[in-house]
Amino acid sequence: MSVLSGKHILVGITAGIAAYKTAHLVRLFIKAGAHVKVVMTPASKDFITPLTLSTLSKNPVHSTFVDEEDEVWTNHVDLGLWADLFVIAPATANTMAKMANGICDNLLMAVYLSAKCPVYFAPAMDLDMYKHESTLHSFKTLESFGNIMIPATSGELASGLVGEGRMAEPEAIVAHIEQNILDQLPLKGKKVLITAGPTYEAIDPVRFIGNHSSGKMGFEIAKVAANLGAEVVLISGPTHETAEHSFIKRINVVSAAQMYDAVHTYFNAVDIAILSAAVADYTPMNVSDIKIKKKETSFSVQLEKTKDILASIGKIKKNQFLVGFALETNNELENAIGKLKSKNLNLIVLNSLKDKGAGFGGSTNKVTFITDQQDIMTFNLKSKHEVAVDLLDQIIKQIHA
Repeated sequence: MSVLSGKHILVGITAGIAAYKTAHLVRLFIKAGAHVKVVMTPASKDFITPLTLSTLSKNPVHSTFVDEEDEVWTNHVDLGLWADLFVIAPATANTMAKMANGICDNLLMAVYLSAKCPVYFAPAMDLDMYKHESTLHSFKTLESFGNIMIPATSGELASGLVGEGRMAEPEAIVAHIEQNILDQLPLKGKKVLITAGPTYEAIDPVRFIGNHSSGKMGFEIAKVAANLGAEVVLISGPTHETAEHSFIKRINVVSAAQMYDAVHTYFNAVDIAILSAAVADYTPMNVSDIKIKKKETSFSVQLEKTKDILASIGKIKKNQFLVGFALETNNELENAIGKLKSKNLNLIVLNSLKDKGAGFGGSTNKVTFITDQQDIMTFNLKSKHEVAVDLLDQIIKQIHA
């Protein structure tokens, strides 16, 4: 999944011959999972039609303050606030000079001056224009404002000259923006191990001992971590949950023993480990090779303890950040603090089955964070996605403290 997925991208098109490439650019943003709107200068419509762009973006294209057909005012402030990213491509010398000097004589400029989001601009013009001192001054001024330049490339230009000034290709523009976003993500370069879901402990080939964990919490944590730039190893017990993301490597396991082995395989290479899986505490001592027939009035299964995954990596961790979960029904805070200390954790997430909306299966959770410095933070009932966001925010704070 692209880092652009779900982003609101406003594409600004100005009057350069390279405007014809913006149809492909819009398609690439849509393919990446972004929501796209287009604003054009009036003169740019000589190079590409609004109909083409509205069809590709699935949104009306804006070029004037008042829609003459419907007599509706286009709110430039709303457009600027809607955007997570504003990409001006092609950016002509004329438009860049206006941007640098705050000259607001069309809708695109009004949106630019209203935008609160990052602004990317991809210059496109002839060779001599690109090298002119006034254009170079515009580049420097716009970058001093925090705008991000996507440099032009060398190639054949509309004039027939060959040289610098050709707008970057749409694929290069998308790649530049994606890399820029990745470079700023707080978990870029970090490797995160996450466990999720239940484990199933076999009694025979048909029956098992398990629990009601859905895996939702762990999968939400994995998706949020990946969206923050982390390379995620997600070790999951049996679940119907999915996490489609290019930064997530999923390892499927069934039993507590398999999860133990998988965690120890990957743990040494990670920076952060978040063990949210509901791992069985006990497993049958003897597993039948064939289905056990229902013959006797009663039937007993002798159990033995499983290996404690969290404690085992707490003993061997070096500079890694380790997070555990505690699902309690009584003496919640006391038990969670005890687990935090005994298992050498940096943070523990406590939830109680007494709290309505918390625990297994549902889409919400009510948690308390306890740090290794004994800081205690209690949250209201939230969606598991929001809990995951809170958790990763807290981890980032502690890492950088």
